[in-house]
Amino acid sequence: MLKSRIITALILIPLVIAALFMLPPMPFAIVIIAVCMLAAWEWGQFIGFKSSAFRVPLAILCGIGLGALYWPVYASGLPPSASPIASAFLLASLGWWVLALCMVLSYPASARFWKTSQLLRLMFGVLTIVPFFFGMITLRQYGFQENAYTGAWWLLYVMVLVWGADSGAYAFGRLFGKRKLAPKVSPGKTLEGLVGGLVTSALIAWLFSLFVPLHVSLNTLLICSVISVLASVLGDLTESMFKREAGIKDSSHLIPGHGGVLDRIDSLTAAIPVFACLIFLIF
Repeated sequence: MLKSRIITALILIPLVIAALFMLPPMPFAIVIIAVCMLAAWEWGQFIGFKSSAFRVPLAILCGIGLGALYWPVYASGLPPSASPIASAFLLASLGWWVLALCMVLSYPASARFWKTSQLLRLMFGVLTIVPFFFGMITLRQYGFQENAYTGAWWLLYVMVLVWGADSGAYAFGRLFGKRKLAPKVSPGKTLEGLVGGLVTSALIAWLFSLFVPLHVSLNTLLICSVISVLASVLGDLTESMFKREAGIKDSSHLIPGHGGVLDRIDSLTAAIPVFACLIFLIF
């Protein structure tokens, strides 16, 4: 298992970095739509769709819907950060993750209100996947006309931030973890690990502010980064909650040694839109 995880990571990480820095806006959006379609296919299990006869059409509808939403944004010639469509979904993500926080904190009692409704679970999937898509393209296309790589640095920063915070939380949790963060949802997470992840994220923000052209004040970067890391933890916990209710361990087995697409991007589905919303719409 460890060997396959390492091999897969060594293949995927260069591909992700290459996609960030080398793909123009439209091909990049197509790649992200493909990722979102796979995520929607996996989300079908949370809705209660066990058969591919339902999950494949769900993934296709996701791709068509994202394409239809993105086309007017792309055709306008304006950056996505100036698009009412992108802005609406980024703002909606804030409301969704506040609701998700309440659901996680009150789990399993909260499950009584949504586990019997396929429509609610479908809506939760829309509010997870669509803002993630718009967060990705909004960050990637930031400043694209002036410098094609500015947005790529922003996206790479958020990814490194989330992955670094996750590693810091794991290390601190193993060394000092005693108090459980959300034992009914994810027994392995601890409050000490959360603190370690936040400390790691602050260190990453400081280092990036010194060596990477992000063009933002350190104070703003720290505030946005800490909130985004907290959101990333919530994204992880929310997916764990849905998997627990669905009775599955991994969202799928598409990525050898890593589970499914949602298992790899669950933290990013929260952190990316929240960070984009904070940077472009609030700060």
